[in-house]
Amino acid sequence: MIELDVLSRQIDTLMAEQRAAWSELAIPTLTAFDRREIRNRIKQGEVELRDHLKLRTERLRFEPRPVEPPSDHLANIEFRLF
Repeated sequence: MIELDVLSRQIDTLMAEQRAAWSELAIPTLTAFDRREIRNRIKQGEVELRDHLKLRTERLRFEPRPVEPPSDHLANIEFRLF
């Protein structure tokens, strides 16, 4: 479970970096070179984010689920006499 926590934090960090990069891209005083560099950073971040999300999905899918003891349904029957 610790690995999933670390992975979730990394995903949150990557998403924050993406938001920051998109905000930077909106600055009107950027040069064409700066815009290109930011777009490249966004593309690279998307690849990393996609890989992390895929990894988290795989780990969650194959995570062993807690085993519940079988419940005895017959023990819970309440009889009423009329």
